[in-house]
Amino acid sequence: MAKRKYNRRSDEQLIEDLQTKIQKVQERLESKQRKDSPVLKKLSNIERTLRNFAQLSLDHDRPDLANMVTAFLAGLRRAADEGGRDMPVRRSSSRSDIEL
Repeated sequence: MAKRKYNRRSDEQLIEDLQTKIQKVQERLESKQRKDSPVLKKLSNIERTLRNFAQLSLDHDRPDLANMVTAFLAGLRRAADEGGRDMPVRRSSSRSDIEL
């Protein structure tokens, strides 16, 4: 019977693994604290539905629709990940600040 070969991880590897775990937990905590959390929860359902639609359109020889849906999903995911950080500031509709 052959001996088992054990690969022990070095201390640096253990530290690196623990740091990645900590980072994942911190990201999860941040996502829970976001104000738009209910929107993000629904987003996964919508993404799944749109992916299914893209696959259906490919199955029925409509790659144009599949490409549009895929591009839309990429933009939607990017916007959701940014979290509204780059949202434009709304100005009031009053024209008192305009000089003629």
